[in-house]
Amino acid sequence: MNNTTTVSQTYDIAGKLTVNRLGYGAMRLSGQPGNFGAYPDWEGGKQLLRRAVELGVNFIDTAEAYGAGFNEQLIADALYPYTEDLIIATKGGINKPAPDKILADASPAFLRSGVEGSLQRLKLEQIDLYQLHRPDPKVPFAESIGALKELRDEGKIEHLGLSNVTVEQIAEARQIVPIVSVQNKFSLSARQYEDVLDYCTKNDIAFIPHGSLGAHPLKQGAPLANAEGVIAEIAYNKGVKPNQIALAWLLHYAPNTILIPGTTTIAHLEENMAAISIALTDEEIDLLDRTQTS
Repeated sequence: MNNTTTVSQTYDIAGKLTVNRLGYGAMRLSGQPGNFGAYPDWEGGKQLLRRAVELGVNFIDTAEAYGAGFNEQLIADALYPYTEDLIIATKGGINKPAPDKILADASPAFLRSGVEGSLQRLKLEQIDLYQLHRPDPKVPFAESIGALKELRDEGKIEHLGLSNVTVEQIAEARQIVPIVSVQNKFSLSARQYEDVLDYCTKNDIAFIPHGSLGAHPLKQGAPLANAEGVIAEIAYNKGVKPNQIALAWLLHYAPNTILIPGTTTIAHLEENMAAISIALTDEEIDLLDRTQTS
């Protein structure tokens, strides 16, 4: 019997923050090139963020490095005062002084200044979820995590997460402070962090895949004919787009995934959000599990 599987629409981060599993990644609402500076269509960005919330998004992911702070300002300009259930997750530990210059800086001083800046730009007294953007090879990992623990102890951060890390680094961080989320690259075509996802699933840690639509046939606006093989066939049979199947697969793949696809158009936002209602059969899931796009 080929059962059809639906997915839970929400996940409780740390058992406390109930979020809809289809969130929004705000990075692309930044200037170009290199997601640097203010988003040129500021009012359009505000409209998109407000539409996301209308569609049920209550988890928005941003970072100090996105637009060099302007991304956080745009979110506050669009959505402040925030609804009680809206969770804004931001990240720090990257110094981005130019579009093509990205420098890891997870020193305690830089992390502290980053948290203070994010609080100001987002108009928050406490950040719901603050994520280390990436480990800094110049700074002992435990030192960076210890600095974030201090900020959490001071009440500036409620929960801590990590990004772009290994299983060993997650385990090391958990010896210092509770870690409630991990954000690594993961999609149908990029599964190199499957061990990290497995670890998070076993330990009830939210896994937030970035690059969920990064594969060639899944790019924004890709027509059905540009997708390949199994993805295209399943999408065609269901009357949906390949990118929606890619998102639905991630939702089915593990119960702790929270998706943050980014877009700059309301039409594509609505398309992405519809993926939560796509039910996949056991056979379809098995086919997708064994298929990677080129």
